Amino acid sequence: MKVKTILVSQPEPKIENSPYFDLQQKQRVKIDFRPFIHVEGVSSKEIRQQKIDLKNYTAIILTSRNAVDHFFRIADEMRFKVPDTLKYFCQSEAVAYYLQKYVVYRKRKIYVGKRTFAELSPLIKKYKDEKFLLPNTDKVKPEVPNTLDALGVDWKQATFYKTVVSDLSDLANVSYDILVFFSPSGIESLFKNFPEFKQNDTRIAVFGNTTIKAVEEKGLRVDIAAPTPETPSMTMALEKYIEKANKGK
Repeated sequence: MKVKTILVSQPEPKIENSPYFDLQQKQRVKIDFRPFIHVEGVSSKEIRQQKIDLKNYTAIILTSRNAVDHFFRIADEMRFKVPDTLKYFCQSEAVAYYLQKYVVYRKRKIYVGKRTFAELSPLIKKYKDEKFLLPNTDKVKPEVPNTLDALGVDWKQATFYKTVVSDLSDLANVSYDILVFFSPSGIESLFKNFPEFKQNDTRIAVFGNTTIKAVEEKGLRVDIAAPTPETPSMTMALEKYIEKANKGK
């Protein structure tokens, strides 16, 4: 079956040269973007209920840009002046770069991992006498607390923001040839919004093993999967599938 329409369960890319726009033009397909989940910050009252006092920590572990935003939002709400001596451990360069929105980079102690949390852990181990705070979402990947426990450091996790299902009721009578998912939360949102969802001829594209598992647990069929050695990105996987499906279009 040919592919004409695709729904990507993420916000529309802000960059002009996104590979999705190239794919749309090259393959002459319509691509819509709609986040199936969104992030909501918790209140400073909820932070206090988690027995978190910001002044007790000498280092902060930041795994995402959301963590950066919500840490500084809470600090602001609590009228807590973030000390210049606070050490920042950022999971990736992208997170560290984003930190510049809130702090003067050259005046702060910032330690940066390469990409994964495991790659950041040697830096944390090096400063194991610090008191670490991990401001995070309510859905934390198990590898993060497991790694910190294994390092034997003094750390505390707190929920600063939550992943919430978006309202997709306006899509009830809209159909797409391909639905694209990047997390189990996206699948959860699909069924919360449409409990009677039947896949039928809809193709499902997924990124990552945990998302594949979530799709299969719902009794759905995975038609397009990434990353693979051949197609390391979702757009490459989609292009390969569309070229085959639309042959002789």
